[in-house]
Amino acid sequence: MQQQYPGANGADFPPLDRETRSHIPTEQAAFYLNRRPQTLRAWSCDEDGPLRPARINGRLAWPVAELRRLLGAEA
Repeated sequence: MQQQYPGANGADFPPLDRETRSHIPTEQAAFYLNRRPQTLRAWSCDEDGPLRPARINGRLAWPVAELRRLLGAEA
């Protein structure tokens, strides 16, 4: 059985165009990018992914504007 992470079904997350925060947590960013959260964490550690997160109190925060740009959903 595949392990599910919080929000994996998307029920907890608003559509990206309705997101009002400037940065979102790793699990939510992974959902929008259709990647596993661990992939985004690896991008952060290796600094080789298409996005660079901010670090706020030791936690990763992914910029919503960059997610929209990457997905071609710029407002």
